[in-house]
Amino acid sequence: MATYAIGDIQGCYHAFQALLARIEFNQDKDKLWLVGDLINRGSGTLEVLRWCYAHQDSLRIVLGNHDLHALVVAEGIVSAHRGDTLDTLLAAEDCHVLLAWLRNQPLIYQEADYLMVHAGLLPQWTVEQSLSYAAEVESALRGKDYLHFLTHMYGNLPNHWDSDLSGVDRLRVITNAATRLRICTVEGEMEFKFKGELQDIPHGYLPWFDVRNRASRDMQVIFGHWSALGLQQRKNVFALDTGCLWGGQLTAMNLDTKAIVQVDAHPLDRPIQIKKS
Repeated sequence: MATYAIGDIQGCYHAFQALLARIEFNQDKDKLWLVGDLINRGSGTLEVLRWCYAHQDSLRIVLGNHDLHALVVAEGIVSAHRGDTLDTLLAAEDCHVLLAWLRNQPLIYQEADYLMVHAGLLPQWTVEQSLSYAAEVESALRGKDYLHFLTHMYGNLPNHWDSDLSGVDRLRVITNAATRLRICTVEGEMEFKFKGELQDIPHGYLPWFDVRNRASRDMQVIFGHWSALGLQQRKNVFALDTGCLWGGQLTAMNLDTKAIVQVDAHPLDRPIQIKKS
């Protein structure tokens, strides 16, 4: 029995299947942790989501920004972006079932010595607080009035945490931290435009995981989202988005041994040229 965490798939179905073959995944005894952004931008969005739905008993998943984007596009709240690959999913007869299942996945997942989140945790959040705040968003997504949350989900403000926040502002900050965060100030003010490499981070900001005395520093955190960061295996920090969509690799980490297994991007997963975003 083995448990593997896998970086952002983003609809790269062929690479995903190659990685599963490489690790000799056995659905009857192995577990997969998927760090979010299961879908969109790769050609196999529908195939990836169908595979995950069919193998859900073997999976632990957290939602990424592209997964949430698919939900708002499906509801007609926003239009699809250039480069999105959601059309086949949205036209599928099982679309409603697949997206309803996706909408019910957690924002943050913790088990034993590991916590998984798509993007990051604000520096002042303890593990317990992170899970509690994530549960607020999960409740909104799973509730009868989920369309109200999705309608007001987008936005860069507020850009920092305040325990007095309420309503959609509170939920937006939590969602942005968990699904969009890369860099912030030492006080936890988030910046969302930067998507580059470590040496190019703007003055006054640093990676969320490098904030000194971060409240969650004693937990082993697995995340993705930041493809330019590349593979990182530091003390209690494991970044697994290695840019498969952009011609890099798809990465799996064995949670017991921390051994890394990678496969190269597959040409069939990128049928068109798209601009990185």
